[in-house]
Amino acid sequence: MLLAKKNNGVYSDPAHREGSSRFVQSLSRGLSNALPTMDRRSFLRRSGLGIGVGLAASQLSLVKKASAAAPGEVNGSSKIEVKRTVCSHCSVGCAVDAVVENGVWVRQEPVFDSPINLGAHCAKGAALREHGHGEYRLRYPMKLVAGKYERISWDTALNEITARMLELRKASGPDSVYVVGSSKHNNEQAYLLRKWMSFWGSNNCDHQARICHSTTVAGVANTWGYGAMTNSFNDLQNSKCALYIGSNAAEAHPVSMLHLLHAKEKGCKVIVVDPRFTRTAAKADEFVRLRSGSDIPFLFGVLFHIFKNGWEDTQYINDRVYGMDKVKEEVLAKWTPDKVEEACGVPEATVLNVATMMSQNRPSTLVWCMGQTQHTTGNAIVRASCILQLALGNIGKSGGGTNIFRGHDNVQGATDVGPNPDSLPGYYGLTQGSWKHFAKVWGVDFDWIQGRYASPAMMGKPGITVSRWIDGVMEKNEFIDQDSNLRGVFFWGHAPNSLTRGLEMKRAMDMLDLLVVIDPYPSATAAMAAMPGKAGDLNPNRAVYLLPAATQFETNGSVTSSNRSLQWRERVIEPLWESRTDHMIMQQFADKLGFGKELSKNFKMQQVKGMNEPMPEDILREINKSCWSIGYTGQSPERLKAHMRSMHLFDPKTLQSRGGKDKESGYDTTGDFFGLPWPCWGTPELKHPGTANLYDTSKHVMNGGGNFRANFGVEREGKNLLAEDGSHSLGSDITTGYPEFDHILMKKLGWWDELSEPEKSAAGGKNWKTDSSGGIIRVVMKNHGCYPFGNAKARAVVWNFPDAIPQHREPLYGIRPDLVAKYPTHDDKKTFWRLPTLYKTIQDRNIADKVHEKFPLILTSGRLVEYEGGGEETRSNPWLAELQQEMFVEINPRVASEKGIRNGERAWVSTPTGARLNVQALVTERVGPDTVFMPFHFSGRWQGADMLAYYPAGANPVVRGEAVNTGTTYGYDSVTMMQETKTTVCSIERA
Repeated sequence: MLLAKKNNGVYSDPAHREGSSRFVQSLSRGLSNALPTMDRRSFLRRSGLGIGVGLAASQLSLVKKASAAAPGEVNGSSKIEVKRTVCSHCSVGCAVDAVVENGVWVRQEPVFDSPINLGAHCAKGAALREHGHGEYRLRYPMKLVAGKYERISWDTALNEITARMLELRKASGPDSVYVVGSSKHNNEQAYLLRKWMSFWGSNNCDHQARICHSTTVAGVANTWGYGAMTNSFNDLQNSKCALYIGSNAAEAHPVSMLHLLHAKEKGCKVIVVDPRFTRTAAKADEFVRLRSGSDIPFLFGVLFHIFKNGWEDTQYINDRVYGMDKVKEEVLAKWTPDKVEEACGVPEATVLNVATMMSQNRPSTLVWCMGQTQHTTGNAIVRASCILQLALGNIGKSGGGTNIFRGHDNVQGATDVGPNPDSLPGYYGLTQGSWKHFAKVWGVDFDWIQGRYASPAMMGKPGITVSRWIDGVMEKNEFIDQDSNLRGVFFWGHAPNSLTRGLEMKRAMDMLDLLVVIDPYPSATAAMAAMPGKAGDLNPNRAVYLLPAATQFETNGSVTSSNRSLQWRERVIEPLWESRTDHMIMQQFADKLGFGKELSKNFKMQQVKGMNEPMPEDILREINKSCWSIGYTGQSPERLKAHMRSMHLFDPKTLQSRGGKDKESGYDTTGDFFGLPWPCWGTPELKHPGTANLYDTSKHVMNGGGNFRANFGVEREGKNLLAEDGSHSLGSDITTGYPEFDHILMKKLGWWDELSEPEKSAAGGKNWKTDSSGGIIRVVMKNHGCYPFGNAKARAVVWNFPDAIPQHREPLYGIRPDLVAKYPTHDDKKTFWRLPTLYKTIQDRNIADKVHEKFPLILTSGRLVEYEGGGEETRSNPWLAELQQEMFVEINPRVASEKGIRNGERAWVSTPTGARLNVQALVTERVGPDTVFMPFHFSGRWQGADMLAYYPAGANPVVRGEAVNTGTTYGYDSVTMMQETKTTVCSIERA
């Protein structure tokens, strides 16, 4: 693989041609010092893997010289541009400068001015440019014919797919079609897809957040207001102690470690709690190994020592927390050290040490990822983490917080404004008032939208979740809470191998009438659909289509990183091959389905490859005019673009601008936080700076300050739910707790007349969330220093979840039947997200069948630094594929010895589903004797067989391996339907 082209021993370098920019010449100098070829060692070194956390601060240009000029031509006429974009892998939000010559993406550099990545990249970020060449991309629309994919035209594909959709709608209703959206879509595309589904007339849509952090969103939002990361990656630098539990950031979010290591240099204590000794654990002062799924006993064991020693922040709790007294009573009675060790395996001395470190080194922060969320008790686990931080008074504090690291590059944004089955954009829910709010924004009649649905009742009913779409196909119709089973499914930027119960998913795919994959890569869906299945499952009328979508480097738009900051991507190159942008495809489908004019009523069109495409800037402006509830209203395209051009003005520790104007627009960034992290309140003209740290009462609300949300009433069982006297944001005119603001409260306070006449007209009869003028927010915040959503207490005790106080419950598939009687799972649910959902029935059956004896090992899964998500995109990247060539299973030496398995040999991993996975054995003490680990990024092999023949020719991933989720089992969170992928069981034998 050549790094650059040689001509007689001299690098042909366009940057040295006449007219090239100083910046491009700088990039060229970095390139000229590189070797002509790059081997694995060089790549590893330049990707920073050699320092253990995947950071690369060096110049890195992963390119083979590409030029549109004729061979040997040197005429100085090359057009060289530098386009600023954002990495499309994890949610850290690393900025990238892409160098484009004559429309060809020729090299890249990390942005050294970025306050987030500070010129660093991980291996995946360093290899981004490969997307700009797409050797293994899906190039053309294709259709499955007689078991093979054949090329068809876009017109044919659009006509046939929409005709089949309309047939299904007529025969079975709009709910018969299911759309799996994408956390890879930018904000504008995610928002447009939810609007698209609303006009189609169904809430049967979802995306990756369901299976990564839906339990976080629900658990955290129901504790204090918003279900998002409270602080930022940068704010880790202000922490004195950091507890990572269920997070392997060194591999999953490598560049975030940059900020932790800065903190560690200043004395921050680092604790890592995980079933595995991870790369993150290698940086810890204290590593704690616990049994997968036993987070609540551990966290409440820590709380036990905090309460016993009087280390809790009593004033903070009194002023800002409801129900902590009940939690304290239960923890001291139920989670004594012996019970904690019995349940999670951690001895008292270790738990006490963690409690001491967190208590004596405040502000202390708590970081979690999918290790906490992907359980049947995920909602309760994340709430336990919240309660620990509330007890220590760490929420609303710089250096504190619950720093929830999201997965994909825009999974936060897609959650905020995208295709959620239970809500319109902005977490407005599905109430009639919410629908009327959006009907007004969209400029269509509410009755028209309602008429698109099967019934008014279905319009307000949450749809099926992506974790259960297979049951929407296969469940008996009388048990489904909608008219028809699912008959058509779109995989619009989602990997099927990231979902559990792979064997059943294959059957569900075969039963469909319509299966459509829209993706830059064909994904495992294409191969699974083409692969022969179980006799009798295949629907003879099934139609399968593959549509090539453009990558995020072939469009522009905004993306929200995990810390809630928005960044604007410039279009780097035009869509490759015959690919089209996702929002163009949405518009083209809508045109043929009959609601194209309504979909784009508020948008101008731009020409891309001679076709109409809705302008992302206009879509963002529509988001700005609708999503008042979470403060997605102040981040205009103009402000975001100014931030991207002026990164050097922002402090890498606080994220706040040091002052200065954007040279191109003249916009003054003074006071802004980078990326205007939501909530960025009011209209863009209000110039709210964004909110770097949520719920921080030490700052004025117009400088990013705030308090907990009043979202659950003002009183509960005679106890006050609002903040106590004296607890308020800095400079607030109201110095006690208060409810959310509406037109009535404004009038009672005498603030109504501070609205302009147009604002009064818009705000009459409305609250702060539905006032289309933003006037209520402006007066409340700017004039009176108050927060529009009120000032309340966080809830340590809730009344709208299965467990008011988090309860430990054993997983459905476990190896400790002795604990099930003490900590049983939930009762079965007859109707839950439109489907029957089993808990106790499965757990009891597994005990009766002695599943733990047949499958005596806990199987858990997680990430690798080289790959992302389902892995189809990154495993199709030759630079990354070279680094990690095999799917593997980590086995403890004791287990390996018992099974006669040596390191590097093949092994069969079997699970209760009947699946058998053939993988390479990695014998290591990273895992304990009771646990095995497998990464979840692989697909392309199926129970020992290579699926290469079932991919479209030339569009297969370079590296293929067994998908761990081919073997994972049934199990879903009791609030959000999160799948239980972090805890199931297996057996292992030598292959």
